Amino acid sequence: MDSVNVLLIGIIVAIAALLPRKGKYGPIATLLVAGDWLGVFLLSILVMLVFDGLEDLVQGFLDSIWFGVILLVTGIVSFVATLVSKTDSTRKLDGFLAPVKTPSWKTVGAGLILGIVQSATSVPFYAGLGYLSVGNFSPEIRYGGLVVYATLALSLPIIVAILVGMVRKYPESPVGRLFELIGQNKERVTKWSGYLVSLVLCIMGITSIL
Repeated sequence: MDSVNVLLIGIIVAIAALLPRKGKYGPIATLLVAGDWLGVFLLSILVMLVFDGLEDLVQGFLDSIWFGVILLVTGIVSFVATLVSKTDSTRKLDGFLAPVKTPSWKTVGAGLILGIVQSATSVPFYAGLGYLSVGNFSPEIRYGGLVVYATLALSLPIIVAILVGMVRKYPESPVGRLFELIGQNKERVTKWSGYLVSLVLCIMGITSIL
């Protein structure tokens, strides 16, 4: 759930669309995703340190009805926000595109900020770390596992970045035609992605409550 990072995916696609065929898409996408991964990883360490000091409180919260209620409410709010949203998604990307048009330390910095903000506002991010914190794992497993945790959180953007790279190289391939279709219906795809995330959050919430 945490890997559904619509903003990062949107920026990756926008970069690919703006750069010329021989542009430096590969280095830019790599630095951007690496910066995002670093942001998720650093924040996960901080949150894990806090959770480790509140183990009984975290365990009690995960076992309580309130955890499910929060997931359910988050899903409902997300659904309503997606339903009423009429803002052109391309406008949201304008402020992020300037530092990522060329590969540099600014590209990593932009990814770092995106990773921190996206994770800090994600309920599944905290839920996963909560379960990892209260599990009967050694400190080596808990904190070493954060490398895998951050990678899983970036799994969907990484897959999209690779597929977009393939599209740029082979625009007439089936993947290329699929992305062209998505690009023609980007607002609809964005909305349905939001609905899907909302539905899964609601299902998770109801399951936790029951």
